[in-house]
Amino acid sequence: MNDLRFSDDPADLDFERVHRWLSEQSYWARGRTREQQRAAMAGSRVFGVFDGASGIQLGYARVITDGATFGWLADVFVDPDARGRGVGIALVEGITTSLAPLGLKRIVLYTADTHGLYERSGFRPVPDPANWMVLPGPGYGHDVHD
Repeated sequence: MNDLRFSDDPADLDFERVHRWLSEQSYWARGRTREQQRAAMAGSRVFGVFDGASGIQLGYARVITDGATFGWLADVFVDPDARGRGVGIALVEGITTSLAPLGLKRIVLYTADTHGLYERSGFRPVPDPANWMVLPGPGYGHDVHD
């Protein structure tokens, strides 16, 4: 993984690339507008993984957090051409390391796949899923996995 570079600097991110990935290739954000993506990024801590030689962005994720008690890991995406290079591992491990000083009580996420990736970094199934609830908003249920 030494050919990869992790960053938590929003200025490093390739916005157009991230928007294209999420709005065209993800199952959860298909059709997301640029305005929605900008707002989502502005309200989150954002992260990227880059090719160490070319500098091209290979992965992206964001965490919605109050910075003190809770975080929601969202929009984790690895460029299909870069999968299998450890980008996802570098991204999730970079994020958890970056957030560790905050002492958050919990970081949660939702995934329809790649459970093994998150388990490698210490994530596990919610022990009390019956206690979690959702208030559906506009667009809820339009993705494959609500």
